[in-house]
Amino acid sequence: MLKLLHIENVAVIEHCDIEFENGFNVLTGETGAGKSIIIDAIGAVLGYRTSRDIVRAGTQKAVVNAIFDDDSTDVANWLADNGYGVPSDTEIIISREISADGKSSARINGKPVTTSLLKSLGILLINILGQHDSQQLLDAEFHPLFIDRFAESSEYREVYDEYLKTYTSLCEKKSECKRLNIDETTKARQVEMLKFQISELEAADLKENEDVELSEQQKMIRESAKIIERISEAYSLFCGSDDVPGICSALSSASKSLVQVSDMSEKLSGISSAASELYYSSDDIASELRDVLDSLDFSDEDANRVEARLDVIHKLKRKYGSSVSEMLQYLDSIKQELSEIEFSDEKVKQLDFEIKKLEEKAFELADKLYKLRESAARKFEALIMRELSDLDMKNAQFIVNIVRTENLTERGFDTVEFLLAANLGEPPKPLERIASGGELSRIMLAIKNALDENDYISTLIFDEIDTGVSGRAAQKIAEKLYKLSVKKQVLCVTHLAQISAMSDVHFKIEKSAMNGRTYTEVTKLDEIGRAQELARITGGTSISETTLKNAEEMLQFARDHKKECKS
Repeated sequence: MLKLLHIENVAVIEHCDIEFENGFNVLTGETGAGKSIIIDAIGAVLGYRTSRDIVRAGTQKAVVNAIFDDDSTDVANWLADNGYGVPSDTEIIISREISADGKSSARINGKPVTTSLLKSLGILLINILGQHDSQQLLDAEFHPLFIDRFAESSEYREVYDEYLKTYTSLCEKKSECKRLNIDETTKARQVEMLKFQISELEAADLKENEDVELSEQQKMIRESAKIIERISEAYSLFCGSDDVPGICSALSSASKSLVQVSDMSEKLSGISSAASELYYSSDDIASELRDVLDSLDFSDEDANRVEARLDVIHKLKRKYGSSVSEMLQYLDSIKQELSEIEFSDEKVKQLDFEIKKLEEKAFELADKLYKLRESAARKFEALIMRELSDLDMKNAQFIVNIVRTENLTERGFDTVEFLLAANLGEPPKPLERIASGGELSRIMLAIKNALDENDYISTLIFDEIDTGVSGRAAQKIAEKLYKLSVKKQVLCVTHLAQISAMSDVHFKIEKSAMNGRTYTEVTKLDEIGRAQELARITGGTSISETTLKNAEEMLQFARDHKKECKS
């Protein structure tokens, strides 16, 4: 659940802290008071896209912090899988900052997070349903998603996973077959080109890392005079000359002298051993220097050979890769490609056989999915009809129309569309052709209730989904929202008194002007405040004794209804 929302410098809200509670929370206020800004602020900490326009005029940045208390396995796994550790408790703190220059940053428990990654966590914490979301009902492309969520079960998931795996493999085989099914002229052209490239690369007889070794050798040849001079100097110092003894000779004499007295003390013995090691090491160095000098005896023929070989490799690099290693890999790949083309007829036959088997399996699994969805759709229909009846749409007929096709897609071979006959005697038609805003709101709420058992999200936000609703329908929606809040935390932005009265916690959003600036405040109402706010909603700015009494009666009715629900 969402425990605390802290907002700084977001539009007309300079500063506010809202402590939400479990159960049914409502937010009311005059149009333009800032209700939608609070929803936007929640969206910001859930990773939704924001604009720098959200930053309060005259300030450098907007800040939104939210504290969640969520013990779901999905959230704990997300935190662990994405490097945010296994939480020691169920509290999660999310922060979002939006600068006036448009830049934004976010953190989870103090650790930076990208907005795209934050959004993937946000959908596990809160589901925001508004007028926009109700519009999904008007798009038949979304309808299968509702049925699939309702049909979710171990059997359904097992069949669907196997189908998706089969369908993916089928698409891959078809793609490979299409690639190999080329006309003879194109095939001949490709074979000729590949054979030429293979011949050219094989004729070069490239060796792994040859270009690196040759470049080092070329550098040695070009610097050979300077290198020989320096190494010769070092060699002379180690070996000496006829007139001047070298390091090796001096160390040899010193070592022999120390050997003669090494048995006089333990310390002298150690010094003697160290001197002997120095002599042997210096002698080894001298030998290695002599070997290097012998190897540096380059001729013009050697220089020409290295230059010519590097030139060949350089020309090949222009065509086949930036290094010998890449060119050798390319050679392997085109050999494989040539082999596939030359034996493509046999390969295509094999693929055709595999495709046929995969199609048979895919259609068999798609048929199982269709039957599982068909069964789920009938149960879904019954539940929605019952919910709509409770929402004062007793004569409505809701139908899930599942049509089997012969075209395989990622989800099977059937299409799903919701149909509605809102009034008695009317034929069912697609929702986009007949449903009003109020009907869409009630259908969306009905679907939410129907999906409740399979919905793992602990907090639901309804942003004015009661648009176009009044009277008895409004009361029915209020009762449904309360019923939903028994199992989940519900936040609702509303303009209806019936819904406000049914809430457990009531926040009033109020706008005021001071010193030429606009400010929005959020106040948690007590029972007296709730009655006055309900009276304002029903009666306008002038609150009479009658409207106030009516508001108190609505609150008492709501309390009685809640007691009945709990008993």
